[in-house]
Amino acid sequence: MAGDRVPIDAQRTDAPLSRFAVFLVVTVRDRDEARETVRGVVSGIDGLVKTVGFRDLNAGLSCVVGLGEAIWDRLSPARRPLELRAFSPVVGAVHTAPATPGDLLFHIRAERADLCFEFERLLLDELGDAVTVVDETQGFRYFDARDVLGFVDGTANPNGADLPAAALIGAEDPGFAGGSYVVVQKYLHDLRAWAELSTEEQEAVIGRTKADNVELPDAAGPQLAHKTLATIEGEDGGELPILRDNMPFGRPGHGEFGTYFIGYTRRLWVIERMLERMFVGEPAGYHDRILDVSRAVTGSTFFVPSNAVLRSLADPAASAAPGAPDGADAEWLAELPFADRRESLGIGSLRAPTAPTIPTIADPRPEETP
Repeated sequence: MAGDRVPIDAQRTDAPLSRFAVFLVVTVRDRDEARETVRGVVSGIDGLVKTVGFRDLNAGLSCVVGLGEAIWDRLSPARRPLELRAFSPVVGAVHTAPATPGDLLFHIRAERADLCFEFERLLLDELGDAVTVVDETQGFRYFDARDVLGFVDGTANPNGADLPAAALIGAEDPGFAGGSYVVVQKYLHDLRAWAELSTEEQEAVIGRTKADNVELPDAAGPQLAHKTLATIEGEDGGELPILRDNMPFGRPGHGEFGTYFIGYTRRLWVIERMLERMFVGEPAGYHDRILDVSRAVTGSTFFVPSNAVLRSLADPAASAAPGAPDGADAEWLAELPFADRRESLGIGSLRAPTAPTIPTIADPRPEETP
């Protein structure tokens, strides 16, 4: 396809699942010249994608830029996306999802690690001392799209016609239609504690079989599996999915093993509700047992504008972002172009015959907010 022979435009949240990624979070210095430097760099990010991406047209280099509430108000004070707000800590009886600083997120993806490296290097050169790096995580695809806990990740992602309805803002906020909200969290895993559980116990925590990714029915009783707690339903009982592009990361020599959670959504409250169910519990007190071995150390929320809105930030005199035509609706949204997205295994609808009991992992240690 011709679309595969050019770099993928910035702000393509549906860019194909890549072999490598960099998740770069920075804060912007509190001075006018820093704001204007950032304005010029983010509004022209497409040019940098093309500069680096043309070195290998088949490597699919892409970059998504997310803006936090504070920097959005500095760049475009006249109007804000309806749901844009800072990440709020989620405090449960045992575990906490902390909020950490972040003005800009750069989600860099490619089939080659060197392209991610070169793009990030040039990007930071352009930003210079206008920003401070607060987190830099290099992710990689692990076997057949598994996390380092050994389970397939991202099976329930929407695709095809379901993707825009799940991930892209529509007629409810027409000035920002085609944009998305994104939440990122960095989780560190205790693989020793995880390995002490049997395969059946691990499967009960996750809610899927480990070898073939078959979904398990919910266990009886109040303790719900991770796959159930992370599933949010609307008023009509239908699932409200989000688009995950999680990636493993790690440094075995430092004993560091983790998963970088990144979720794109049309409705920010869906991810906020998901995290409440995981950390507080549903019912309260029955937190997600995966948290007994997976500690959240970062948490930030960003708005990902459409490419047109991002480019419009170059004009500091602009009082409002350009939006969809009047009367934008679901039909207009469905006409937005989307690339085919590769799925993990595509067997998430299969169900196993029995529901195992979810174990309690011994002596979970209380979380400390970094």
